[in-house]
Amino acid sequence: MTTTTTFTVRPATLRDAKAIADLHNATVCEAFQSATPNAPVPVEALEKSQSHWREAIEYAEPQVHVALLGEKVVGFVGFDRSRDKGTPPTTGGIWHIYVASDYVGLGAGLSLWDSAREGLLEEGCTNVTVWVPIANDRALRFHELAGFKRENNSAKTVPIGTARVEEIRLKRSLT
Repeated sequence: MTTTTTFTVRPATLRDAKAIADLHNATVCEAFQSATPNAPVPVEALEKSQSHWREAIEYAEPQVHVALLGEKVVGFVGFDRSRDKGTPPTTGGIWHIYVASDYVGLGAGLSLWDSAREGLLEEGCTNVTVWVPIANDRALRFHELAGFKRENNSAKTVPIGTARVEEIRLKRSLT
């Protein structure tokens, strides 16, 4: 594959739930192990099962789109209104965005971001936020290249099993 690989992005269907669950669990393990190398991946980090994704897809909570190479799901994004307290209804949120490691850097993430951006604009959102672990340099770099800026006083620590992960919120305009 080259850097000009073309990915198709479409709304997820119920048939995609297993591939999304498998991809989610694999990428969460990779990210968790790189951010906290001495801690075992907690079961809580892998709780999003096939049934979870089937429900998300069926009820569009969040909206889920998949990136495909041919017929293979290589990434997905979940987006909707922001879940953060005190945000206006015109603020959207990227709830999840994951790409299989073999496809990182080939445009799948950008294709997913473009799809989420279009969906949030259709919902009337003017801004979007995303929470990213501070130790996940690759995810921070991706979002910053996509125009997101760190919100300096937003850092928080999130317990995941026995580990504690520091996250920061990033924000950008959709217009």
